[in-house]
Amino acid sequence: MTDSISQIDLGIIAGYFVIVLAIGIWVGKQTKTGEDLFLGGRSLTWGIIGCSLFASNISSTTLIGLSGAAYSTGISASNYEWLSGVPLIVMAAIFIPLYLRARITTVPEYLELRYDVRSRKIFSAVTIFISVLVDTAGGLYAGAVVLQVFFPQFELWYTALVLALVAGFYTAFGGLKAVVYTDTLQAIILIAGCSILTYMLFADLDFSWSAVTASVPEGHLSVIRPMDDPTLPWLGTLVGVPLLGFWYWVTNQYVTQRVLAAKNIDHARWGALLGGFMKILPLFIMVLPGAMAISLLPGITNSDMVLPTLISEVLPVGVVGIVMAGLISAIMSTVDSTLNSASTLVVVDFIKPAKPDIAPKTIATYGRVTTVVIMLIAAVWAPFIADFGGLWNYLQQMFAIIVPPIATLFLVGVFYKKANGNGAFVTLLSGFALGIGLFLLRQAGVVNIHFSIGVGVMFVVCTIVLLIASQFGKQKDVESLVYQPDMMAPDTPCHWYSDYRVYCGLLFAAMGAILIGFW
Repeated sequence: MTDSISQIDLGIIAGYFVIVLAIGIWVGKQTKTGEDLFLGGRSLTWGIIGCSLFASNISSTTLIGLSGAAYSTGISASNYEWLSGVPLIVMAAIFIPLYLRARITTVPEYLELRYDVRSRKIFSAVTIFISVLVDTAGGLYAGAVVLQVFFPQFELWYTALVLALVAGFYTAFGGLKAVVYTDTLQAIILIAGCSILTYMLFADLDFSWSAVTASVPEGHLSVIRPMDDPTLPWLGTLVGVPLLGFWYWVTNQYVTQRVLAAKNIDHARWGALLGGFMKILPLFIMVLPGAMAISLLPGITNSDMVLPTLISEVLPVGVVGIVMAGLISAIMSTVDSTLNSASTLVVVDFIKPAKPDIAPKTIATYGRVTTVVIMLIAAVWAPFIADFGGLWNYLQQMFAIIVPPIATLFLVGVFYKKANGNGAFVTLLSGFALGIGLFLLRQAGVVNIHFSIGVGVMFVVCTIVLLIASQFGKQKDVESLVYQPDMMAPDTPCHWYSDYRVYCGLLFAAMGAILIGFW
């Protein structure tokens, strides 16, 4: 496979690394305080926010997994992508004004304001754990495995360490602003590289959609699958995907940190909706290429090899370098985002409350040191993931454990004013405990339910627990922290073409068109 990597392609990849590091150094010189490091001085505009949301979400596992799933089981796995518009619309309409008017730095801060400090600490600790040992380490591991396909002479630990060092350097030095600027570059490279690959595959099929549909098994190009479908049954698409998306896009620190750093509410809303529109692209430039590869490259037994095989056998010299840079971009954009968000949570939710008089410059120092420590922990842990085998796949389903109680606290709590601190605390503990129990029963074969449907069931259970447990304990004055009808209006007077609600409607229409077109 290394023979397919020419000197020109290697030069393109090297140039990408140089540009990314240069951006980190340039931004780092302007980063002085904790707010600069964690929130970019609250100065981000909508274009940067939207591109960063897109890039930070697309990891190497996403690229490899989406194309591989489309090749082996069909395009229904893309539902996690194009349906992202639903939670992003909810975020734009309701949660962005709540978050930004509260002037929070971390999402767990909102839970303390809405409920109490117990919920904040628990949610923050769980998020840090997931960010370091699952998101960051998993991103490094998956990225190293992918790069080993092209560079087998590089050992896994060495590749993971190099990726961690590069991402950790510009993240620690430049903070969130360096992350979002490099993410914007990475989004452009990702879209360009994947679009070129899609174009060339479609050209090999004479630009004929009928040729594409004729070359794949029946039902392969459908986003709605039967209830017994092992990949994603239709009920899982209806109840599980939106809830998983809500947790990821609305409550996950490493995503929402871009929104919290927005210049104002309007820019945050436009950025979220831009991210929603961009999340429609993976269906066409990352998923469909996997389906088109069935006729062009039949007989690939390992679905994870679909994208690497396409890159090495379909693309010409020079274009390989662009797509490889896009692949590395996907790795880096996820790792830098999780590093920055985890360090933000550690400093703002744990160190800063313990040292309330800490100076702004000292906060930045704590943040940089924390970033480096987290980077090293993730880099050391990443190679050991290979020893877990199938267990690591089970860890992906661990999201089904943490999502329901968290989604309940935010989604129900924002509409039900009587939900209180005791209710939130009991919901978190019981929700995690019941989720672990359901997870174990599924692995033991006692319960046969797809994890996406399990998310919906557990959300209902957690909602009942929150409603009952909130009948005990004191109520807080939370008027400014819950839904008010007037919060959905634009923050400042505007023309119809700059009203975010118009684009909410267009995004809904685009998702509806996909649902109908690929039913």
